[in-house]
Amino acid sequence: MSDGQLSKGQRRREQVLSLLKRQGKITVQEMVDRFGCSEATARRDLELLERSGPVIRTIGGAMYDGMGGVRDVSFAERTGLSLAEKERIALKAASLIHEGDVAGLSGGTTNFLIAKLLKDRRGVTVVTNAVNIAMELAGSDIQVVVTGGIMRHNSFELCGPLGEGMIGQLHIGKMFIGVDGISPAGGISTYSEQEAQTAKAMIGRSQAAYAVFDHTKVERTSLFTIAALTELRGFITDERLPPSLAGIAAEAGIEVHIASESEE
Repeated sequence: MSDGQLSKGQRRREQVLSLLKRQGKITVQEMVDRFGCSEATARRDLELLERSGPVIRTIGGAMYDGMGGVRDVSFAERTGLSLAEKERIALKAASLIHEGDVAGLSGGTTNFLIAKLLKDRRGVTVVTNAVNIAMELAGSDIQVVVTGGIMRHNSFELCGPLGEGMIGQLHIGKMFIGVDGISPAGGISTYSEQEAQTAKAMIGRSQAAYAVFDHTKVERTSLFTIAALTELRGFITDERLPPSLAGIAAEAGIEVHIASESEE
């Protein structure tokens, strides 16, 4: 399609992408000032660019992901990845949740599997910022508390100040956090700044936080840190940890739960 055939919105988005490539980041306000569009239009442009190109949404703007790092994969794409391992991890995590517990579940495919295992439980409350997890538990005897916010379409997670304000009024017992990466230097991390902020808030309101992750996430660092490893009560994974992570766990008194095939 020639430049003359592009719509006004397409031309604006191409210009935004060109700016991102040159300067690395852009704010919504900068787009409003430069292109004379509304804030809503600027945010919609950034959402479309994130879906189609190497653009990462941040709070108040976006940045260019020219390094070819870990991409924000949709929930549907992640569902079939390492499924057997995730099922074992979910089973181990669910075994830590007992009657009377208030359990927090962030978004993610492994936590969705935990929710499926909890459907037949009684006397448990689940706090979640993930719409798909809340819907999975609908109709069960589980009491579900859903935080507010704006939904990210790739993960179905509700994020933003509205949800964080509500989280600040809650008391969560055991918090299970899905992550995109875990490493000694980066702690637990995720691709989305918005999800990282919400996860931080939920960890801050919990008595014990557990990172749930399969072996493909080990010694990887995603874009935004959620928490340092020492802020966690435990790790729930499918394989023995490498010495770097095992050493930190032992020194900090972090529980390590390994969901092995023999336990199935």
